[in-house]
Amino acid sequence: MTDTTLDLEPQTRVIARLAAAVRDDQLADGTPCPEYTVRNLLGHLLGLAVAFRDAGRKDLGPTTDTSPEAALPDIGPGWREELPKVLAELAEAWRDPAAWTGETRAGGVPLTGAEAGVVATDELVIHGWDLARATGLPYAPAPAALRLSYGMLLAAADDPSRGGGIFGPVVPVPDDAPLLDRAVGLSGRDPRWRA
Repeated sequence: MTDTTLDLEPQTRVIARLAAAVRDDQLADGTPCPEYTVRNLLGHLLGLAVAFRDAGRKDLGPTTDTSPEAALPDIGPGWREELPKVLAELAEAWRDPAAWTGETRAGGVPLTGAEAGVVATDELVIHGWDLARATGLPYAPAPAALRLSYGMLLAAADDPSRGGGIFGPVVPVPDDAPLLDRAVGLSGRDPRWRA
């Protein structure tokens, strides 16, 4: 995918700020991910942060081998403290250049370190958008993370297996639309989605 490393901290901080602004009365609201409420999306963010933290550390085991489809993610009572902590650990793990090399796993899928870093970035960018849209919060992803996410999504756009995988069919977006809208469309989401 890439041989570029990226500091994930700016994007993990964006996610932590969004999550901190989520009100308790929004946890049952719908999101752009049809099967997820806000609480499920937060649970997914927590789970992927743990999985990709451990993938970056090459600490392979139950956290890196659990399929994302295993169960509907949820949050526990301590999620407001746990999520920012795990996001900070994720950023720290990927600050080590060794995280971007060799082999690792996430969601039970074997990946190179570079592939895992790019996928983690994309997950943070796109699910950050999901969370912001679902809660009506403003969203400005870290520019470098957005560019890396867009590049990955653009490269995957012609994959014939997209419809049945982690991405839905591409949603057409004008070529002159903002980069975030184009990335969101490539991820199979409609940038015009509103809560």
